[in-house]
Amino acid sequence: MKEINVKKEMVALAGKNQHSDQLACFLGAGAYKHWIPSAVDHLVSRAEFYTAYTPYQPEISQGTLQTIFEYQSWICKLTGMDVTNASMYDGATAMAEAALMAMRITHRNEIVLVGEIHPDYREVVGTYLEPHGVRISEVKNKRSKEVVKMNAVAAVIVQRPAFDGEVMTDDELKELSGKAKAAGAIFVACVDPISLGLLSRPNTYGADIVIGEGQPLGMHLNYGGPYLGFLACREEYLRQMPGRIIGETVDQDGKRAFVLTMQTREQHIRREKATSNICSNEALCALTATVYLSLIGEKGLKEVALACKTKTDQLKKELAKCKGVNIENTGETFKEFVAVFSFKSGQSIKNINEELLKNGILGGCDLGQNRMLIAVTEMIGDEAMAKFVEVVKEYGRLSTEDNVQG
Repeated sequence: MKEINVKKEMVALAGKNQHSDQLACFLGAGAYKHWIPSAVDHLVSRAEFYTAYTPYQPEISQGTLQTIFEYQSWICKLTGMDVTNASMYDGATAMAEAALMAMRITHRNEIVLVGEIHPDYREVVGTYLEPHGVRISEVKNKRSKEVVKMNAVAAVIVQRPAFDGEVMTDDELKELSGKAKAAGAIFVACVDPISLGLLSRPNTYGADIVIGEGQPLGMHLNYGGPYLGFLACREEYLRQMPGRIIGETVDQDGKRAFVLTMQTREQHIRREKATSNICSNEALCALTATVYLSLIGEKGLKEVALACKTKTDQLKKELAKCKGVNIENTGETFKEFVAVFSFKSGQSIKNINEELLKNGILGGCDLGQNRMLIAVTEMIGDEAMAKFVEVVKEYGRLSTEDNVQG
């Protein structure tokens, strides 16, 4: 085909897609539609940033080094940790790297996952650790006595908010952290960075390593990537951290300058001493997070977090009134919750999501067994929530009538 015809064909095919901006998005499960200030895309798309690659000759890449340094500063401020690396692939691989890091620190080979950890994260952790012969224990009940049995445990890992949106209290986290430390284990907290606008910083409840997914910090959904994993820790564990760290100094003229303070990749040091996660430094994604946080600031982050919390509670309350709907979460939630539906024979979450889509709504994540994980961010308006509830009420009415007739 001629180029002009190929272009017409591609445009026609692309026109069949529904862009997420055309839909009210209640789909979360690790990737969230947040408002992104226009300046974010404009700034990170500048050629000097967009075309920059890993700084193999770092000191001549002062611009890149400075943006990474500022990123590190923001992550440390958010988490309350002493140091952070220059970013990782995503939240899942960051969790796996935190587990490996804890094993290097403790010289132990068991990992305990507490509560509802994201299933993708659990799978990635299993893939990473399988060659090391590591035992991975899952303790669903955060109050279980099993958590105490840690004589061989390298790390205790929790997620806040959990995959189902539930938020463990500070007291629960402090108790878990205390048990982990008493047994010589590392306490790892996986957090949603937006939630830190409202919730306590991980250092306050004793986290040794903090990891998470940075996609909510100014990154589009991008069909699942590229995203940004962050990993921060206490200074005493610095040398076991994967990736690179940028530091600040002065040059020979006394001017502010930036240097590659630490790089533990096997390209630079002996393989047996490397702690590399063998990845790009995700510098463009880290820059995106830096620009986003710089633009909205601490006040803006709190406003976004509060809007997510308020709207989530509002939708939970409305759905709880609907026939055939039960809210599974009993405790506090942030940004997400699980609704359990009662359907008439032959119907499922897939059917209700199809009906929602007809009404301009991208429904929640189908967890199976008639359970839907519903995400609510500051992007969801009252009209979209009302339409969501309206569709659910209609399904509930039909299900009830069908059951009565049956």
